Amino acid sequence: MSVPVALSTASVYPEGVEAGFAIAAELGYDGVELMVWTDPVSQDVRAVDRLSHRYGVPVLAIHAPCLAVTQRVWGADPVERIRRSVDAADKLGARTVVMHPPFRWQRRYASAFADEVARAGEYQGVALPVENMFPVTRGAISTVPYAPGYDPTEVGHRNYTLDLSHTAAAGSDALAMMRRMGDRLTHLHLTDGSGRPKDEHLVPGRGTQPCAEVCQTLADGVFAGAGGVVVLEVSTRRCRTRLERTGLLAESLLFARLHLAPTATYRPTPQVPEPAGRS
Repeated sequence: MSVPVALSTASVYPEGVEAGFAIAAELGYDGVELMVWTDPVSQDVRAVDRLSHRYGVPVLAIHAPCLAVTQRVWGADPVERIRRSVDAADKLGARTVVMHPPFRWQRRYASAFADEVARAGEYQGVALPVENMFPVTRGAISTVPYAPGYDPTEVGHRNYTLDLSHTAAAGSDALAMMRRMGDRLTHLHLTDGSGRPKDEHLVPGRGTQPCAEVCQTLADGVFAGAGGVVVLEVSTRRCRTRLERTGLLAESLLFARLHLAPTATYRPTPQVPEPAGRS
């Protein structure tokens, strides 16, 4: 079974959501991951549904408004933002809502986060994979703004998102984290990083992360059969033209298709018939 490859609408920034659908359709992506943020279109479920039908590109995942700049999107209550994200996913036919761990200053939310994610995940079969993050470094000072930390496997959740730009920024071993996530890894942000302490979101293959090995492992494992999705979340903000942006996202898709091609074929164990006369 082939793994679907989606384009994050954040990958076309500073262009808007419609550009994400248009580029995904042009290049042959299997769908999009809708980043819900300050772009008003991203917050309008009906507008997104119209774009999905116009371009023939399904919404495969929703990225909940978890960023520092989206703390007022869909209300000030972070629990309500989770519930609205799940509702949006249900209306758009997406089966995944990507979540970040809470910020440390969100103490009440942090205490309720794991239970709320688990509860919301029971709604309409929508999974809420929690994403690995990274410390924030300013000069010689490094702080962890997430509670209880940036590695969700230290807490334990039903589902995980592995982001390879974040493992680079954190100095984490991506393969070890993938092993810790195990069968609960249901979502991959395929991107790259140089190992600098910043979130770079490079085109996969242009950094230091084991992007090819991660893809191949997922393609040959339970990830594909369990409905896992790979999302290209690549920064193209420095591109000056749509053509330049499309070129980077075409390269990213080619990398994904190449390394997600399964190398092993699953063969069920043959059933040996019982000898005649044996009860």
